[in-house]
Amino acid sequence: MGEGITSFLPFILMFVVVYFFMIAPQMKRQKQEKKFALELKRGDKVITKSGMHGKIVELNETDSSCVIETLAGKIKFDKSAISMEMSKKLNKIEK
Repeated sequence: MGEGITSFLPFILMFVVVYFFMIAPQMKRQKQEKKFALELKRGDKVITKSGMHGKIVELNETDSSCVIETLAGKIKFDKSAISMEMSKKLNKIEK
């Protein structure tokens, strides 16, 4: 019985390492991004993941989208297209 458990020990240790170094940080990041998207409000300056800068002028909760005003005009984006990291950096620089 003891030999069976010891033969699986390397696999168990490998799973634990993968969980703590890959899966857990990814889940934490997803929670942060979801919280960031829920906290968006009109007037927030944001940057999309494609690099477009703008200010939120309208939020639509039914389809999880927002309208961003840029120098070129207003464009509708999905909230998931807004970059959390770049938007936070942009707002830190301006303050």
